[in-house]
Amino acid sequence: MTTLDRILNHKIVAIIRGAQPDDVLHIVQALSEGGVNLVEVTLNSPDALLAITKVSDRLSAQVCVGAGTVLDAEMAKAAINAGAQFIISPSLDIETIQATKQAGVVSIPGAFSATEIFTAFKNGGDVIKVFPASVGPTYFKDLRGPFPQIPLMPTGGVNVTNIVEFQKAGAVAFGIGSALVDTSVKISDAYLKELTEKAKQYVHSITHSEHAKGN
Repeated sequence: MTTLDRILNHKIVAIIRGAQPDDVLHIVQALSEGGVNLVEVTLNSPDALLAITKVSDRLSAQVCVGAGTVLDAEMAKAAINAGAQFIISPSLDIETIQATKQAGVVSIPGAFSATEIFTAFKNGGDVIKVFPASVGPTYFKDLRGPFPQIPLMPTGGVNVTNIVEFQKAGAVAFGIGSALVDTSVKISDAYLKELTEKAKQYVHSITHSEHAKGN
């Protein structure tokens, strides 16, 4: 299964921002136990490249790790060298898309307006991160009208109560940050157990919705 297939299949990308590299491993393990096997380590986190390498080296059999908050082509190249299997940006930068694709890695550029979304896709974005998604699912439904061929991933504003609505509106994947992984609290055994349960809730929500749609 390719990285893109894994993203489209598993759908939930947990965003880890601000955690220490050793904590990242524990967080990723807890998420995986809850069924979330796609993780994004943001490059504005402490020693982010080291954290990506650790996850890639130790947990690659179960988890697909990518880099987030990638602002330019050089950052993309550094993250890919560290082991990132997909590159996510908060904004649209064509050189970043090109560098990512040239390396054979999945590109998920950020965009918001219809023009930005189409430009990102036309220039090679595999999935387009629509950020911020706090405008709500209706916006995604509107975008699907002219752009049914463009895979969209809402990020920023997705939580366990509205994820199904985004799914029904046509989102193919979901970037979820502090609503799932809150790194502002101490990483303890209790926190990790709670994180696994949260992950299960998200997975159950979208899986149950898909089954209901299939029936």
